Amino acid sequence: MWRILAVYVVALPLAAQNPLTLQDAVRLALERHPSVEAGRSAVMAAEVKVAGARSGYLPRIGYSETWLRSNNPVVVFSSLLTQRQFTPANFEINSLNRPAALNNFQSQVVLDQPIYDAGLTRLGVKSANLERSMALEDERRIRMELIAGVVRAYYGAVLARESLNVADEAVRSAEADLNRAQALRAAGMSTQADVLSIQVHLAAMKEQQIRRRADFEVALAALNETLGLPLSEQHELATVLTRASIDEESLEAYEQGSLQARPEARQARFAVGLAETESAAARAALLPQVFAHAGFEVDRQRFLNRGGANWLASISFRWNMFNGGADKARIDAASFGLQRARALENQAEAQIRLQVRRAYADFRSANQRIEVAEAAVSMAEESLRITKNRYEAGLSNVTDLLRNETALLESKTRLLAAVYDQRLAAVNLALAAGNLTPTSEVLN
Repeated sequence: MWRILAVYVVALPLAAQNPLTLQDAVRLALERHPSVEAGRSAVMAAEVKVAGARSGYLPRIGYSETWLRSNNPVVVFSSLLTQRQFTPANFEINSLNRPAALNNFQSQVVLDQPIYDAGLTRLGVKSANLERSMALEDERRIRMELIAGVVRAYYGAVLARESLNVADEAVRSAEADLNRAQALRAAGMSTQADVLSIQVHLAAMKEQQIRRRADFEVALAALNETLGLPLSEQHELATVLTRASIDEESLEAYEQGSLQARPEARQARFAVGLAETESAAARAALLPQVFAHAGFEVDRQRFLNRGGANWLASISFRWNMFNGGADKARIDAASFGLQRARALENQAEAQIRLQVRRAYADFRSANQRIEVAEAAVSMAEESLRITKNRYEAGLSNVTDLLRNETALLESKTRLLAAVYDQRLAAVNLALAAGNLTPTSEVLN
């Protein structure tokens, strides 16, 4: 019974690990990461600004309720008129000079409608739409960078796990060498020095094993942090670290595609359009504007009765002829802002091209490194096999054996690093090209 209980206790942590594929990790991050929520909120705020800008086409309607009491002759005289309560008795000199205090309850509804505002509302809507487009591109950039970060963290954990497996294999191989050396010593075909050399090598391999186990634990915690999960949560990483196979395009195609698809490039173009709109709005302030105004009011001595109703309608023409040079300063500032936006657009395009070139070069070099590393692993394995046979036959010494053991370990480690770098380079190339999505080929 105790054996059954012990097996259950050991197996429980393993059963608690949930299989986690790379696509699952990407989906979790996009659902849970705060940066995605922040980007989504920015887009929603921009949507509200568009609605606010469009409201400029609609009339402004206001309602006010005012109470006034005064014995000022002018106020009393005008209030009686608006209340339509003026009588001949109010023309008496004493009534005009020293009227009794009078109440006036005024209810007023006012409507203002722009007829022509020199295109300021249209330009405001255009600016708001451009800001919304920039917010959408920023959200897309955040999602792409998060996907790349998840891939980096996920394959970092897989690399740490595979490196640990290589270290475990090296320890097992060193233990087998030690048993072989002890058997040869017992048969008089080897010396104690050989046994001690292999024991030192075994200790070094165990040290590597300890370090890589710690690296694996830290890599899992880093992955959980990227996914917004508790750092101690365990996963069974279901996606293996293999060479990425994608349809490679020419460098020129990647560059041209990135200038059209990258969020940063599109944001730079939207920023130029926004600066052009602001410049047009600054110049539109010099043009005349036409507004319509309508009002309806009720003035009463008491809140519910003894009053009169009045209305008015008007059309006003406004033209800012001179305001001390403020308009010219605004036009000049908008012009310099447009120059700055165009310069930043050129800078963004140059940086994007450089990022594409760097990612493209990294991807191609990683592919070449994989080919070299795979050949090195094959040669190291064959060399170790031959050396082990020669050592057992007494034709090779322990130094050759340990040198080949170390060479194989280093070759396998370099191969894992090359595959990892190739995976990241493929993702970085898709990121630089601006087409990294949860369904991208590089995530398969």
